[in-house]
Amino acid sequence: MDKYSFLNTAHTSFFSELYDKYLVNPDSVEPSWRAFFQGFDFGMETSLDELSFDENRTTVMVNGAKSEMPQSLQKEFQVIRLIDGYRGRGHLFTKTNPVRERRHYEPSLDIKNFGLESSDLETVFNAGDIIGIGPSPLKEIIRHLQSIYCDAIGVEYMFIRNPERVKWIQDWINVNDNHPDFGPERKKHILKKLNQAISFETFLHTKYVGQKRFSLEGNESLIPGLDVIVERAAEMGVEQFVMGMAHRGRLNVLTNIFGKSAKDIFSEFDGKDYEQEIFDGDVKYHLGWTSDRKSDNGNKIKMNIAPNPSHLETVGAVVEGIARAKQDADYKDNFSKVLPIVVHGDAAIAGQGLIYELVQMAGLDGYKTGGTIHIVVNNQIGFTTNYLDARTSTYCTDVAKVTLSPVLHVNSDDAEAVVHASLFALEYRMRFASDVFIDLLGYRKYGHNEGDEPRFTQPKLYKAIAKHKNPRDIYAERLIKEGIIDDTYVAQLEKQYKDSLEEKLEDSRKEDKTVITPFMADEWKGFESVREWEMMDAVDTTFNKEKLTKIAKVITELPKGKKFLRKVEKLVKYRYNMYFKNDNLDWAMGELLAYGTLLEEGFGVRISGQDVERGTFSHRHAVMKVEESEEEVILLNHLSEQQARFQIYNSLLSEYGVVGFDYGYAMASPNTLTIWEAQFGDFSNGAQIMIDQYISAAEDKWKLQNGLVMLLPHGYEGQGAEHSSARMERYLQLCAKDNMYIADVTTPAQMFHILRRQMKANFRKPLIIFTPKSLLRHPKAVSKISDLTDGGFKEVIDDDAVEVKKVKSLVFCTGKFYYDLLAEKEKLERADVALVRVEQLFPLPDEQMKEIIAKYKHVDDLVWAQEEPRNMGAWSHLLMHFSDVQKFRVASRRFYAAPAAGSAVRSKMRHQQVIDYVFDKSKNNMFKPKK
Repeated sequence: MDKYSFLNTAHTSFFSELYDKYLVNPDSVEPSWRAFFQGFDFGMETSLDELSFDENRTTVMVNGAKSEMPQSLQKEFQVIRLIDGYRGRGHLFTKTNPVRERRHYEPSLDIKNFGLESSDLETVFNAGDIIGIGPSPLKEIIRHLQSIYCDAIGVEYMFIRNPERVKWIQDWINVNDNHPDFGPERKKHILKKLNQAISFETFLHTKYVGQKRFSLEGNESLIPGLDVIVERAAEMGVEQFVMGMAHRGRLNVLTNIFGKSAKDIFSEFDGKDYEQEIFDGDVKYHLGWTSDRKSDNGNKIKMNIAPNPSHLETVGAVVEGIARAKQDADYKDNFSKVLPIVVHGDAAIAGQGLIYELVQMAGLDGYKTGGTIHIVVNNQIGFTTNYLDARTSTYCTDVAKVTLSPVLHVNSDDAEAVVHASLFALEYRMRFASDVFIDLLGYRKYGHNEGDEPRFTQPKLYKAIAKHKNPRDIYAERLIKEGIIDDTYVAQLEKQYKDSLEEKLEDSRKEDKTVITPFMADEWKGFESVREWEMMDAVDTTFNKEKLTKIAKVITELPKGKKFLRKVEKLVKYRYNMYFKNDNLDWAMGELLAYGTLLEEGFGVRISGQDVERGTFSHRHAVMKVEESEEEVILLNHLSEQQARFQIYNSLLSEYGVVGFDYGYAMASPNTLTIWEAQFGDFSNGAQIMIDQYISAAEDKWKLQNGLVMLLPHGYEGQGAEHSSARMERYLQLCAKDNMYIADVTTPAQMFHILRRQMKANFRKPLIIFTPKSLLRHPKAVSKISDLTDGGFKEVIDDDAVEVKKVKSLVFCTGKFYYDLLAEKEKLERADVALVRVEQLFPLPDEQMKEIIAKYKHVDDLVWAQEEPRNMGAWSHLLMHFSDVQKFRVASRRFYAAPAAGSAVRSKMRHQQVIDYVFDKSKNNMFKPKK
């Protein structure tokens, strides 16, 4: 008896459902079915000549054994394989490219590749149930499959391993064969948005001939696509949108989606000066915008488009941080209320590594935002580079497969298909809180900018583009054929829109100055803009001792009934003793108490970075794990019922993406102390683009304040070139006017006060702190409780241990090197040397430094001492910002290309040479090495 005879009685849809489960996860199906499908797959993957059928084609090999199967049932399985072929590979055979022929892929979807023949076309197969059309002839099944998978939308999703999501996608696209069924009014609205997109570009093209605008022409259907996302999302409960995009089409989106007045854009095109003198501004297609919009159905929505630099994908990380901050602050982690949308370029999404970092954040506790809609404005070209030279992957969106996110490839000439795909993307994101990608395949009408000649590099492509109709006219012809509009409708739409632009242009030219509207003004109400000298004003960072003691008690007692590692128990007991018995607080205690006091005052705290929960050097231990269960205990979240929230997350192994995310978080949440900590300070160079484009320059370019704190471990302890220097010279070189704070503090109390100052001030500036490694446990790097409760941050710390009259050498230094010099001074018993610590390097406290120099009247030797090489560290910064430094003798390592030697012995020798020269000017180590 044939052991597979039971197949005769089962319905094809039952086979299909099981087979789908098998394709997603073979182990999820019962073993005998798994064996059957394995045999069936083996047979289908073998060439037709090798298939294990008899002359009547009624047997199939299953795990090496022949199974008698009726030919009709065998054919049903072959049709199922055909359907799965379309599902998995149909996107390769679509009509999605408006100006080029598609590349040819093998094997094709020809029925012969699935064991079917033309004689089967009229045969009715139950497999039609699978695509929702019931039992149908094979030719009808194929027609539906081609309509679903091979028309203007190509869907990639079969790599997704979640059966629920796969089924949802299949059910969604099976409706109307993956084609929309819009009514006349919706179609007219789509045409209206297309007309706005096209008319805006042509208006600018005639009024500002040759000016760069990075037009959207060739991908104008982005506008109706974004419009439907915003409108439908508002109906689904989304209250805020956070969007990021590069320059291509940005002005169009600002006007026709975000509601920025065309008058303001024209003012920027006219090149007028800015209203504020302290604001240098940026090109028009980099500026951000915030607006309140009312949807067509009356829903109130807040729209934010983040400012972006020319580094195309950088803004994506910032957008995610902004979105998460809004979710945390306004909606108690209800991610559905805030929707991030990131618009990419095809060359950029394929070529820039930040995108990989970005998608890896999508499901992580510290960085997830409930799913992002990614839209690629696919011009099929990057600057002048053809797509075949821009990537190895089949699609520019193949990075989506990292997170098993569905991708829809859409012909941008088909406006309804674009709107349909946009609705899919929105509904998928809202249902599964997951990323989704739309690849909007179009072209670029002009060169990279409107002054370029694209035919230099793509003559054939641009010959086709020159003859190609725009998507509005293509759609209008379709609606005329459908009888929805007449021949005059588009002309009327165009005239009406262009008349309004002419009016805005006239209004714009009546004004002399350009006014830049602040980004996210509501979040920044009450904060002031300050100049460099105001950054030096004292801020009250004192804290009540009784309240501090209550905080200390909470963070020095583990919860009862939970078993922790003995080392953790010992650590917490040590912290208890240092506060309640010894009055000797180490670095970690000063830092944790700073967080605790801010939390009690209503400021949130967010820290992220590699290994920050315990700290790279195992000093922080803000998160402690119960030994058996690994339950996380965060003592700082148990201070009081009124306290703000303390969040700390070990990050993915990323600098660029995570710094961008945390910068965005700080941008949207000025009352949260947002900190990124580098594992080692020099690792921050992986985020150099964020530092250059945002952290150091955003306030000047975009009128944006930001209070992000970067903690960069720094100090020469013989750990080699990559674990010594945080490259402070790079940050100091970026300092100008009032753009940020740079500090290299030496005591727990200084750390306490500078972190509190960051929140207690009525303005925000980025703060870079070069933090210690060896000082975390240095016996002299300690503070008293009174140092925390009283006083404040000191930009310069004088040497209180000397008699001023006896001092002959006045040594200025910074950071950990102070303790190295102090040890040598005590060893040599040098009462004639005073060691002064410059704790804040920018704004440089030059007046305080001058007062100290004036105080030591008997000094005949002024010294600047640093452990870094002469071409690194703070020396060049002092030369630019402190004229008195010309009188100084400089003690440093020689000029080197690498920050430090790899040999611990050589590093120690060089370090000691600098120290020796500080105390004895005859021991200058700056002579040139012998040839």
